[in-house]
Amino acid sequence: MIRAGSVATKALRASKMARVALNCRVAVTPLNSSVAVRSTPGHASKARSYSTRSTVIQLLNNIGSKREVEQYLKYFTSVNSQQFAVIKVGGAIISQQVEELASCLAFLYHVGLYPIVLHGTGPQINEILEDEGIVPDYIDGIRITDSRTMSVVRRCFLEQNLKLVEALEKLGVRARPITGGVFTAEYLNKDKYHLVGKITTVDKSAIEASINAGALPILTSLAETTDGQILNVNADVAAGELSRVIEPLKIVYLSEKGGLNHGETGKKISLINLDEEYEGLMKQPWVKYGTRLKIKEIKELLHHLPRSSSVAIISVDDLQKELFTDSGAGTLIRRGYRLIKRDNLDQFSSSEALRNALLRDVDIKQNKISVASYLRDLDASSFKAYGDEPLEVLAIVKNAPESSPDAVPVLDKFLPTKNGWLNNVADNVWNAIRKDYPTLQWVVREEDENAGWHFDKADGSFAKNGKVLFWYGIQDTAAISNLISEFSLKVSAAKTAAPVESKSTPAFSSGQTRSYSTLARRPAYQFANKAFGNVRRAYSTSNTLGCNPNPPLKEGTNTQIAKVALIGARGYTGKALIDLINAHPYLELSHVSSRELKGKKLEGYTKSNLVYDNLQIEDITRLAENGAVDVWVMALPNGVCKPFVDAIDSVSNQDHKNVIVDLSADYRFDTTGEWTYGLPELITRSKISNALKIANPGCYATAAQIAIAPLVEAGHVGGQPTVFGVSGYSGAGTKPSPKNDSENLKDNMIPYSLTDHIHEREISAQLGTSVAFTPHVAPWFQGITHTISIPLNKALTSRDIRNLYQERYAGESLVKVSGDIPGVKEASGKHGVTVGGFAVASNENRVVVVATIDNLLKGAATQCLQNINLARGFPEFEGIPLE
Repeated sequence: MIRAGSVATKALRASKMARVALNCRVAVTPLNSSVAVRSTPGHASKARSYSTRSTVIQLLNNIGSKREVEQYLKYFTSVNSQQFAVIKVGGAIISQQVEELASCLAFLYHVGLYPIVLHGTGPQINEILEDEGIVPDYIDGIRITDSRTMSVVRRCFLEQNLKLVEALEKLGVRARPITGGVFTAEYLNKDKYHLVGKITTVDKSAIEASINAGALPILTSLAETTDGQILNVNADVAAGELSRVIEPLKIVYLSEKGGLNHGETGKKISLINLDEEYEGLMKQPWVKYGTRLKIKEIKELLHHLPRSSSVAIISVDDLQKELFTDSGAGTLIRRGYRLIKRDNLDQFSSSEALRNALLRDVDIKQNKISVASYLRDLDASSFKAYGDEPLEVLAIVKNAPESSPDAVPVLDKFLPTKNGWLNNVADNVWNAIRKDYPTLQWVVREEDENAGWHFDKADGSFAKNGKVLFWYGIQDTAAISNLISEFSLKVSAAKTAAPVESKSTPAFSSGQTRSYSTLARRPAYQFANKAFGNVRRAYSTSNTLGCNPNPPLKEGTNTQIAKVALIGARGYTGKALIDLINAHPYLELSHVSSRELKGKKLEGYTKSNLVYDNLQIEDITRLAENGAVDVWVMALPNGVCKPFVDAIDSVSNQDHKNVIVDLSADYRFDTTGEWTYGLPELITRSKISNALKIANPGCYATAAQIAIAPLVEAGHVGGQPTVFGVSGYSGAGTKPSPKNDSENLKDNMIPYSLTDHIHEREISAQLGTSVAFTPHVAPWFQGITHTISIPLNKALTSRDIRNLYQERYAGESLVKVSGDIPGVKEASGKHGVTVGGFAVASNENRVVVVATIDNLLKGAATQCLQNINLARGFPEFEGIPLE
């Protein structure tokens, strides 16, 4: 079946266009304090109105897809509240669109985002000066501000600031006017410009206090000298200086034009990657005057900010679309990276980076081919490789053989990280390939989440046996027929040679967009042979979705029901695991064993009527011989499960392989190679997938390792990390003891095993570095919090470290990297680990990281299910409730 890529993409675009466009001018009902109280940074006791938040998110979904909205909300809330965005508002917008602006800001407020708003008041100043018969005077675009003009400037700033604050409060948004105390300045040139300032320092304490109180900070650009003289500062300049200190993810300039327009075509420029395009852009004859100055100033600003920061120039009406959709709305400017081309392996500056990029390939991840063998084959071939400098995208095109000059070149590898997709690097690399290769063919798996993007890039496609052949630039029907014939022979031969997999039908069709909506792009136009348009873009070059060397296995290869025997079902972990199995589509409990509960009905399990048994060694042997159990879960105390494992091992049943997961510490230090340590985020997942015996990590150990590992892997640890761990008393088990006696724990916290705790040895052994750990038990029931001090061997900022963690855990559904300090209360009942804090000491020699985890879930039962899924070939997160 031949499907034209153009047909598929037209259908997709039609559905996209049919989506209801939502203008941000939507009435948001003011929050009544008796009905809804917002949650504010630093005030966890106040609760946000869930209904308001849900309503706003639903409205946002009308702008973009649910995935887009959730993705950006997660990203924006991954940093400290004041680092979300700096929004500069022109004075004309407050005069003409204050209600629309207030509605847009209310949207952000009601989903828990706190932009820092800084406004100008130029048009209002000019209007008053003209009414008073004073002609506004400028030199080099800077307003000459004498004492008479300054009185007007100050009055206008106060009036416009109050106007915006009042408009916000009418919509139930707490807002705080900040008209001074932020910017300290010296005279720019007193003789020339009079009372015009050059900012020397920025004090963000008033901004932080506003956000911590749950109020949007609304700033003017007025500054003061050290002796108290008020000075006028251009609002654009003030926004830039503020951004240098805040380091926000987004810097937004709201303008009436809604972006930068191409001087020759008149079309809006969607995206500018400065590292790649700046020099060529500045040579264009239409880039002059204000446009030239604006781009130059933004380049200078971004040079002093993390690569994760970006500048957007948009209109008020498009603010939500810019922030929460992949297509954006105005002009996005970011640093980006230069593209590289290589036709020889020796030309790569880092062989390690090349190898790491190749590890993203599906065939290599599934061990069908090794990196070394692929590189040997590539070295003997004629090829051209494309990518950006950090290889967020790597593409390899194999040239047609010299003996067959009419053959169509093959795109052999196209390996973007999620960051590469989101930041449009994939499109930039593709444009470079299109320029060099007028014809091309390539093959993609049908279930590839980015298949929609490939359909959009192709002139035609042909699908067979789970693979899709794409091509472009081929006009001759006979040549297309030959391509299809060769492709069909290859995939048919591969299917014959490969074992049949039990697999669900891929959720894919020619009309499917990829998970990051690459088909929602804007019209293309060319500039200096580089495309500004036809791009799908999102937040900038943050490592948030970067290079996880061990990505989750979200797709399964098996749908056969597996029978589970739970040995030791009485404890808290056993009960939690029973609930998870009850909701799992491919797991069924066949046996539950507990000496104390023998003969009682298993409550809460709905798939069948089960009664607790007390399985003995001979029972285990018999069940193993009969192949009655597929998965054995040992939820027993330390030192107890070995006889049960030996009984299973004693049975030789080649037709039935048992998976054993031990929740105790008995096999976590195994050196025989029989047991695999089951921490999927840190242990190679394919190793767990192939394991028959899995040692489930400890609860304390899981959170500590996830919180320390990225710095260890990066080589930044300069000494022994110290872990102060506190757990709820469910971690002490159901057997009565002082550590789970609620009366004994009332107003109390009990340290225990002050040195050489088994989890200290476990953490140290798995990380390969010595770690000091002291556990404590607290009055709450479940949940663990770790406060971890990690010595550093080099100076790193908090942002550097957080970006490192975000990159390492990119795509992990059970690890959340937060800019704030996570609370143990929020961890209770959740299935993942939250890592946050990232406070760097003033001397930059250590960082303090906080990690929280539910000891019964990700610390035990959820992790057990995660390991079972991997070992049995189910999707890794099947049956696990995800946020």
